[in-house]
Amino acid sequence: MEIDTRKNAEIRHATCCVIGCGPAGAMLGLMLAREGVDVLVLEKHSDFLRDFRGDTLHPSTLEIMDELGLAEGLLELRHTKARRITARLPGRTINVADLGCLKTRYPYITFMPQWDFLDFVTAEAGRYPNFRLEMNAEAKGLILEDGAVRGVRYLTPEGPREARALLTVSADGRSSPFREQAGLKMVRTSPPIDVLWFRLSRREGDPEDTFGYAGNGRFVAVINRGEYWQIAYVIRKGEYQSVRAGGLEAFRRSVGEAIPEFAGRTGEVGDWEDVKLLTVQADRLRRWHRPGLLCIGDAAHAMSPVGGVGINLAIADAVAAANALAEPLKAGRVRGRDLMAVQLRRWLPTRVIQALQSFAQRRVISSSLSPDGAPSLPRLAGVLLRLRPVRDLPARIIAFGIWPEHVRYTEPAVRAGRTQGARKESVR
Repeated sequence: MEIDTRKNAEIRHATCCVIGCGPAGAMLGLMLAREGVDVLVLEKHSDFLRDFRGDTLHPSTLEIMDELGLAEGLLELRHTKARRITARLPGRTINVADLGCLKTRYPYITFMPQWDFLDFVTAEAGRYPNFRLEMNAEAKGLILEDGAVRGVRYLTPEGPREARALLTVSADGRSSPFREQAGLKMVRTSPPIDVLWFRLSRREGDPEDTFGYAGNGRFVAVINRGEYWQIAYVIRKGEYQSVRAGGLEAFRRSVGEAIPEFAGRTGEVGDWEDVKLLTVQADRLRRWHRPGLLCIGDAAHAMSPVGGVGINLAIADAVAAANALAEPLKAGRVRGRDLMAVQLRRWLPTRVIQALQSFAQRRVISSSLSPDGAPSLPRLAGVLLRLRPVRDLPARIIAFGIWPEHVRYTEPAVRAGRTQGARKESVR
């Protein structure tokens, strides 16, 4: 039943209204607030506690946090690090990416629960009086007037509300309904894989590095989360029901055969409720905006989990959007070319990463899922990878993408000093 949110709706006003408080929405809210923009962020859930969400922070994101003066506080939160990613193949082990060789203050991937990251970012944003976050606020429909988006209607436990804004930003993920409402066209692709996520305990003597296994019909990624291993077991698209039909014991045995040192603990997967299905999708909008509306993050381009780049691309979108739009928003006029500037800045990095993910899915992962299969690379690629500059490319691309974003604006020193003392309290 369609709910009419217009009846007796309370009205909120903001210069910018952000739909969705994931990594892109939270970072955009923080960066706009610190530049003096009145920003309202709407989050439909009551908290950020969702399991198996993107939680790999790459050096590009840590450098952004450093430019904001927040990296030190962020890294005081619980996390693990991976300086190297290795892959176990039938008969050999290869080094996929060695981030320790990169010239950065943060030569590693940081694994941190997404809810901790979002709590940290929104706490920092909350120190600015022009930042407002409404939880339990489910956006329902765009407000369209004279061909432009003027805000969004949303529901709260207290009743319907409207947020009226100069600019509305859709940062509500890959299932965002507002792209279709706005008439924005999508380019969809068909990744050949899905992923089953689950946990296994870490024990004394386990390796420290994040690693993967590829070959003989399996592709498994193993992430060190400190107290436990987060496991990604890749299957062919649409095979979930057949995997379940084969029985839980067969699934446990397959995991143990791929990672022999875990064979004795696969019984920790007690039933199928312990296994979460991620239906992998990849798409992108042809156009990310229309008058009064901008889409960023997964709402603009859903990414495959390959490489764990999704959260970092979303944060880069937020930085690019804040850099391009802070001044127009403060001036009270956001033009089409301002919104286009965000897409132009971010389109190529997104497109290239999606192409690389597609290549990895077809030539590396899918080939590993064939019986007796193993990852395959063109012969020329194998030759080039013997050269040091080429061999370092995977680490650089994982760490920084095609080109990194940087914070353009800096807050006045008096505000930086005011938040510095309070910041320490937020991470206790």
